[in-house]
Amino acid sequence: MSRITARFAALTREGRGALIPFLEAYDPDPAASMALLRALPGAGADLIEIGMPFTDPMADGPTIQVAGRRALKAGSKTARILAMVRDFRREDPTTPIVLMGYLNPILSYGPERFCVDAEAAGVDGLIVVDLPPEEAGLLAPHAVAHGLDIIRLIAPTTDDARLPKVLAGSSGFVYYVSITGITGTRTATAEHLAQAIPRIRRFTDLPIAVGFGVRSPAQAATVARVADAAVVASALIDTLAAGLDAQGHATPGCVNRVLDQVRGLAAAVRAARTGG
Repeated sequence: MSRITARFAALTREGRGALIPFLEAYDPDPAASMALLRALPGAGADLIEIGMPFTDPMADGPTIQVAGRRALKAGSKTARILAMVRDFRREDPTTPIVLMGYLNPILSYGPERFCVDAEAAGVDGLIVVDLPPEEAGLLAPHAVAHGLDIIRLIAPTTDDARLPKVLAGSSGFVYYVSITGITGTRTATAEHLAQAIPRIRRFTDLPIAVGFGVRSPAQAATVARVADAAVVASALIDTLAAGLDAQGHATPGCVNRVLDQVRGLAAAVRAARTGG
């Protein structure tokens, strides 16, 4: 059983949803990024999503685009991101790690080599934003061979005829993009989620995570009542960015403020189904 499957099974037994915070690898620098990664489980992260910076991030809103530019300037590279995960795994053997990014850096690295090295580092799943099911053969066979879950993105515009095609070969969990557009720009309503999530469940038994529009504890709780996980990205990066100095370096307390925000989100998710 993969770490992702095991974690969601444990949360189901507990009767609650998951919090999945996002960080952009190497943002704003390697030391601060690694400190944040190491501390996230203790702050309430059930799974962790790590962004792989790319020069043409078509699905990312302004906040994550700027974070990606900071990370690239700080020296982010695919091999260094995998090294971050490897370092994290020395202290934490159980928290699932999902890499989210774009196909080009993986192709440049070499798909098979990437999957070999990702497995060795302790990566559990991959979200490749610009890899449609029709092109999955570029990566999926290597991912499957090395125990990496391929996590598919489902959009509000994905109709019932398309859903089975998108979900074919999917594993780990399904990522529902709750808005049409780029990350961090709008939020989905409870009414929308109440209709969308049951529709997706008709086509898959996999857990469903909701992202691209979850910013506050209240919104995370709303998600956790109808779906299996809330993904929070831009709101955390905004907090991180607010703690940088004029040169873009992390100031004292910057990482802790992000962790405090994660604690608030985690508490809301944990209480969502109990009313506590």
